[in-house]
Order: sequence, then C-alpha cells, then structure tokens
Amino acid sequence: MTAETWTIPDPYHQPEFYADIPVKRLLAWVVDCIVILGVVLLALPFTAFTGIFFFPFLFLVLGFLYRWMTLASGSATWGMRLMAVEMRDGYGRKFDGATAFLHTLGYTVSLAFPFLQFVSIVMMLMGAKSQGLTDNVLGTVAINRRAAY
Repeated sequence: MTAETWTIPDPYHQPEFYADIPVKRLLAWVVDCIVILGVVLLALPFTAFTGIFFFPFLFLVLGFLYRWMTLASGSATWGMRLMAVEMRDGYGRKFDGATAFLHTLGYTVSLAFPFLQFVSIVMMLMGAKSQGLTDNVLGTVAINRRAAY
C-alpha cells in the first residue's frame, strides 16, 4: 500500500456517494436473486436433478459462492454493478477476498435470523451512510460508484 491515505466518503460533505443507496441495494438484491436462481437451475442437471430435494441448501451455497466471488473480484455483485453501487472497506479500499467472505458470511447469518435482517434494513434506512448490520460490524459501506476513487 502506498503512503496515500484512504478514507470512506463523509455522508455530510459528500452526500452524493450515499444518495439512493437503500433503494439501489434493494434492486441489486432482486437482480442478484434472479442471477442466483438461474445458476441454481443450471446446476440442477449436474446433480442428476437430486438438487430438487435440497433446493434451498443448493440456493444458499451457490448464492454464498456467487456473492463472495463477485464481491472479491470487483467489490460489487452483478446486481450492484448494474445499479452503479460498490462496497468499500473502512479505509475506502475495494474488498479483498477476506473482507468479501466476512461480508457474505454476515449477510448469510442475518438472513438466517429474520430479526437481524429487519434490524439491518432499518439501519440502512436510518443511518447517514446507509450501512446495514454487517456493514456496521465490519466498518464497510456501499457507495455510488464513480470513475476514480
């Protein structure tokens, strides 16, 4: 890393980075669910269609891998990229593999407990940085993408 100081944008001095983030994250989530469903349906023949019997587990595992790989490779899932949103760590850097894994794990745990998911949604809607529960724990943010950051 260079001596350059990295920081996440300040929501009060640079509100454009957080404009419409909750709505964009919701739309990105819908796109990602559709993509994951397509991947799962494509994978079913490779399980000799026995994947139908453990479809939710297959969806969970392939969804976890999809989110982890896309966040690690570009700091955004395909849905986020479509919505021009990207994730940044607490220093303003794009996600590495470990941060992407931890973020995906936090998201998965919050999905397993509806109360945690509800808390996460409320936090996104009420917070200045539109951070969910996992974002707050890890110090990450979702921001509107720009050409150079």
